[in-house]
Amino acid sequence: MPNKTLLYALLNHKCPRCRQGDLFKYSLFEKPLHFTATNKTCPHCQLIFEREPGFFFGAMYVSYALTMGVLLSTAFILYNVFGDPELWVYIVTVPSIVLLLLPVIFRYSRTIYLHGFGGISYNNKYQGSAD
Repeated sequence: MPNKTLLYALLNHKCPRCRQGDLFKYSLFEKPLHFTATNKTCPHCQLIFEREPGFFFGAMYVSYALTMGVLLSTAFILYNVFGDPELWVYIVTVPSIVLLLLPVIFRYSRTIYLHGFGGISYNNKYQGSAD
């Protein structure tokens, strides 16, 4: 099995230790309404994802940053590409885009938080064919 990069693990919601096991139980395309279903342990290396009770509460800060990025990007595009439309267009469009991207923001905030603040390093000894 080739060495998985950190970028691959972040983009595909993989375990920070083995970079093979899935963080979430279901794909967004498989069961979109179950986007919050997180595995308790890595299916490949058995790492416990929730490092301590309430660990993922810290992911709210990452979620806030991602949401602000979406809000500002949407407003910037509306202003510069669509010629500063009326106020009601901003009021409808910006929250709608955020609501549509809510599952993606939720998943990436947890993944980024686990990789960045989980205190877990990549270990290639877990590379193998347990999948």
